[in-house]
Amino acid sequence: MTEQEAGLRARLVSVGVDLVTQEGAQALSLREIARRAGVSHGAPRRYFPTHLELLSAIAREGFTELGAEVAEELRGGKEPGGGKESPRAQLAALARIYVDFALSHRGMYELMFRHDLLESNSLGLRETSLPLFNSLVDLVSRVRPDVRAPDVAGALWANLHGIAQLWGWGSLQLATGADGVEPLVRAALDAHLGPEPR
Repeated sequence: MTEQEAGLRARLVSVGVDLVTQEGAQALSLREIARRAGVSHGAPRRYFPTHLELLSAIAREGFTELGAEVAEELRGGKEPGGGKESPRAQLAALARIYVDFALSHRGMYELMFRHDLLESNSLGLRETSLPLFNSLVDLVSRVRPDVRAPDVAGALWANLHGIAQLWGWGSLQLATGADGVEPLVRAALDAHLGPEPR
């Protein structure tokens, strides 16, 4: 692929990221991405043979951004005494980042977890999402060495995903009267990890 072709491919993905951010996943038609990128409506097909491949490339950007936020938090977390944060504190930070990302990047979040994209595994999208889950499994195993960590991590992830979805729809506010998601995230952590030691 020439430098010009690589540049156009990257521009199509960038335009898609902007579009999903501004208007949501439903706005991601090939024609609209091409129009906003300033190319013919057939041009995206030269770089992404299927619509799913272009959507996967856009979703991959979301996983990359979320993964970078989590990695930065896990690398940089320090307690006042200079030691690393506890695995429990790191899990709490990861949970907050995840839910905050879901709520502040709603269109991208919806795209990232579209079943058809993950099922097709176009551009290795599943493999792009696995490092984040593996971080969750690692932290759960350090907090709860007595459990099968992938199971508990999966249940916690599903719980956080549900909190983000239901909060985004307005359902949790109505049902719980909560002013923010933080108490719900803490409750999810306590439910899956046991109460935080005092």
